[in-house]
Amino acid sequence: MSYALLSSEGFQFLLRWIHFFAGVIWIGLLYYFNFVQGAFFKETTPEVKTKCTERLVPRALWWFRWGAMMTFLSGWLIITYKGHLAGMEIYATSWGIMILTGAVMGTIMWFNVWFVIWPAQKCVIAAAQGQSVPNAAERGARSAVASRTNVFLSIPMLFFMGAASHLPIEVTAMSFWPLILTWAVILGLIELNALKGKTGPLTSVSGVIASGFVLTGILYFLMECLV
Repeated sequence: MSYALLSSEGFQFLLRWIHFFAGVIWIGLLYYFNFVQGAFFKETTPEVKTKCTERLVPRALWWFRWGAMMTFLSGWLIITYKGHLAGMEIYATSWGIMILTGAVMGTIMWFNVWFVIWPAQKCVIAAAQGQSVPNAAERGARSAVASRTNVFLSIPMLFFMGAASHLPIEVTAMSFWPLILTWAVILGLIELNALKGKTGPLTSVSGVIASGFVLTGILYFLMECLV
């Protein structure tokens, strides 16, 4: 008797299952921080905000950052394993172009979680616990920009992840370089703003959601034109 989960297809399914599970935790908490907690902190008293930062935020951030890590690792395992089975040419197909587009955005978001948001939030938590952290406010502001950027990127990321299997595009004589260079410029500028800039139109919840949908449309249109 054979078991489906013990096959190569079963292994790929388990990776996807883990990827979905971890992704729900990660993106769910990302939206919680930006759509719920941020607004609550603006309206509540300083005492309540301090207590939440001491007790609630560290717990949420633990699940947040490890959800991001598991999503990142399982996602790239899925992509590389499929390439191992089907050959490198699969990355030049509609599936490959779409999934790699989403994966690059997801990787930028993972980087922001582990190397921008989490280090900054450790300073904010330490300050709330009474420790002397001179740059806590500045680090908190940078964390907010990076977090808003992740919400901004999550909308096209989810679009392209879903489109990989459910919205095929026609690929004819595609040259990777125009697409790679265009994506590098656009995503590089977005990440540069996350590291050095301000929230701008991403400041409000409605603004970041609208901007995410606009970015999705622009990237999809450019992809259709470039491939």
